Amino acid sequence: MRQLILLRHAHAESPAPGQADADRALSAEGQAAAEAVGRWLLEQGLSPDCVLCSPARRTRQTLEAVLGVIGYVDQRLEPDIYEATPGALIALADRHCDTGRLMIVGHNPGLEQLVALMESGQSGDYRGMPPAGVAVLTLPAGAAIEPGVARLAQFWWP
Repeated sequence: MRQLILLRHAHAESPAPGQADADRALSAEGQAAAEAVGRWLLEQGLSPDCVLCSPARRTRQTLEAVLGVIGYVDQRLEPDIYEATPGALIALADRHCDTGRLMIVGHNPGLEQLVALMESGQSGDYRGMPPAGVAVLTLPAGAAIEPGVARLAQFWWP
């Protein structure tokens, strides 16, 4: 079995006038929530082998806070995660099919739709993913990442 951990960025500040969405920073609440995610992952024994992260400031800060708790993990910024569709996220994860426990730090609606698609086969079946929400999907070893192939093993948020 292998695992795909999907982490939505923690709560971010509202954009300042003229500020690009990608430049929004975590709020104090978001920083605390991201640290809580790190503690939860550590308690569950779910440290990832590799992390793919959107280049948006709030996702990078979420990942930094998580790694501040769990320690260093191989990580890569992936521009394709920002505003990604479930299909784009599947393609990205499939390129890392040799990773036993892969974590993607990204955004809604792509992440919450991906959870639904991977579990039920229907992207419209999603029920929401709050800021700093974590979905842990379990997949058969060697299986292609495709609709309906995964089981939602855990879902948590601070």
